[in-house]
Amino acid sequence: MTTSSSDNSSSESYPKYNWIDGAESLEKYRPGGYHPVMVGDLLHDRYRIIDKLGYGGYSTVWLARDTHMERYVAVKVGIANSLPHEIKILRALSAPASVPSSVRAGLDSIPVPLDEFEVTGPNGTHPCHTTTPARCNLREVSFSRLFPLDVARALSGGLVLAVAYMHSQGYVHGDIHLRNILVKLPASFDGLSTEEFYEQYGNPETVPITQRDGGSLPPHVPPKAVLPLYLGKKAEEFTLQDAQVLLSDFGEAFSPVSSPRSGEYCHTPVPYCPPEALFEPQRFFRTLRTFGA
Repeated sequence: MTTSSSDNSSSESYPKYNWIDGAESLEKYRPGGYHPVMVGDLLHDRYRIIDKLGYGGYSTVWLARDTHMERYVAVKVGIANSLPHEIKILRALSAPASVPSSVRAGLDSIPVPLDEFEVTGPNGTHPCHTTTPARCNLREVSFSRLFPLDVARALSGGLVLAVAYMHSQGYVHGDIHLRNILVKLPASFDGLSTEEFYEQYGNPETVPITQRDGGSLPPHVPPKAVLPLYLGKKAEEFTLQDAQVLLSDFGEAFSPVSSPRSGEYCHTPVPYCPPEALFEPQRFFRTLRTFGA
């Protein structure tokens, strides 16, 4: 009996691994995809993995202890052979030639790249960079509660300044939504030892990865999925002191002068999209309208 090409295609697209709620797409642990990272790993002979902060379609993000500087960092590990687009944007934004005084405060809401390196594993060579970790994103903290009014105003103002600063440097973020707007951690966070961190926030939550057919895992898949931890607190407990915005995920950022884009290339979630990204005629889209959403 001959197997048709459509049957083969269907078989290849069928999930190989049992689904784990809250985990990234396990199918992306393959050559050319995610790097298998586990708690306790030492990356670049320097960064000890403490827990997972999150993930996206093109990277996983980990909380690590910088063993050289004795501080916590967020390590973003890209998929194999991906271009270092985001880190180039961050370098340009964090070291500007000049900053208009009216938007200078917005520079403080842009992540500063601390280190860049590569890791090589069973799935390829992966670009990595480190930044200061954040407490949480606005989506997860405000999902079922509201911020106090003064805190909400401060967060909105911080976001406006961050975007205004980006525009002053000739860049558009391109993907502003609540999950990409973070809140900074208090300065005291770095003072926690690893043991104190686990006492306060709990041990990493892991779930064994298993194949649907019961077979053994291939070497390009980690033995366990690490679920993202939550470093935040309830929205109603936020104070003005906590209301410090950190803009994140610059993977869709671009310069309209050097690489203009029309609305069809806007990847912002539809509820937050500017009208020019949704309707004809196709033209350059802006992120300012996203604030209204």
